[in-house]
Amino acid sequence: MRAEVAASWHRSAAAGVPADEATAPITLGDGDLRSVRAQHPLARVFPLLDDVLGQAARDCDATMAVADEAGQLLWVCGSGAALRRAESIGFVEGSNWDERLAGTNAPGLALRLDQPSSVVRGEHFRHAVRGWSCAAAPIHDPASSRLLGVLDVTGGDEIVVPQTMALVRATVRLAEAELARDRLVARDPAEHPGRPAVRIEALGRNDALLSVDDDRGHTGRMRLSPRHSELVLLLASAPRGLSGDELSVLVYEDEGGSSTLRAELNRLRHLLGETFFGSRPYRLLSEVSGDWLAVEALLASGDVAGAVRAFRGPLLPRSNAPGVVRLREALTAQLRAAVLHAGQPDLMSSWTRSAWGADDYEMWTRQRDLLPPGSPLWALASGQLARLDDEFAG
Repeated sequence: MRAEVAASWHRSAAAGVPADEATAPITLGDGDLRSVRAQHPLARVFPLLDDVLGQAARDCDATMAVADEAGQLLWVCGSGAALRRAESIGFVEGSNWDERLAGTNAPGLALRLDQPSSVVRGEHFRHAVRGWSCAAAPIHDPASSRLLGVLDVTGGDEIVVPQTMALVRATVRLAEAELARDRLVARDPAEHPGRPAVRIEALGRNDALLSVDDDRGHTGRMRLSPRHSELVLLLASAPRGLSGDELSVLVYEDEGGSSTLRAELNRLRHLLGETFFGSRPYRLLSEVSGDWLAVEALLASGDVAGAVRAFRGPLLPRSNAPGVVRLREALTAQLRAAVLHAGQPDLMSSWTRSAWGADDYEMWTRQRDLLPPGSPLWALASGQLARLDDEFAG
């Protein structure tokens, strides 16, 4: 058995997925399904996905499915016969194929690994699915790289050929290109008032990704070093600028880093240029946006669901710079508190599904308490609490 499949089996078993369960759980009823589909960014490109991959699936008596980032199938299409067969394993709209609920499968594995994945017949964790094969690839927001969902094709032996995965991946690229085109067409000129602009992506990344636009037709993207990532993030969080001494305190855990800091700032100034970087005090001379700032804004507006979707992980997670640690812990704590206060099991599920929330005992407990005992998510929460109890006891 392939290593990634074996690891998925272990995760499925640890989550308490019954191998003899016939169908996947339904986590979106009809009303919720319509609402989630209408608001999901992939709704814009579903006609394209259906035209390209959906038609190919119908031609070979297979099914095509589009799931959201939680593993919930938002759209399932295929020939009538294929759809009827898929119903027998619960491969229907509204069902959840997160591997912790449905066992090892291609959509769940693609979401877990954030990479194209295939699962062939006996590699499935549940017995009922072992007559099927599937190939899936994740779909990302072209601007933020945020995971939006997954595209899957499921069928019989005809799926187990290299051309299937190639077609799935090509269709994903078409969809992402269409999303990027829409963003360019819809961009509001008022958002670009004649000043240079900088966008920083630092959530869930150890090195920030910087996008720059000098408002004269020159744009670019660059991956910053860990130290430059810290400096840019701290300057972006202090619009009025920071002195060298203030930066030194925020960057270094002990004293004595001032000479090194000056050298790093000089290199950063050379990298960004005078259009974007100023001194006395040190500051960014541009319109600044950042993915963590967007999360803060969403929380401030009360859009907890939007903040959860935008939060791709802790801020520069490996940084030990005191100023970054303070920002990281504050944002994570603020988001966590908002999720708990919102009292919505789906938001809590998004939190506990993540690497940073998987061991959050309070969140699992609150999630379980809000769910009906018959819900598959209730069983998942109970199983995870039992796991944590065992680990704490050990």
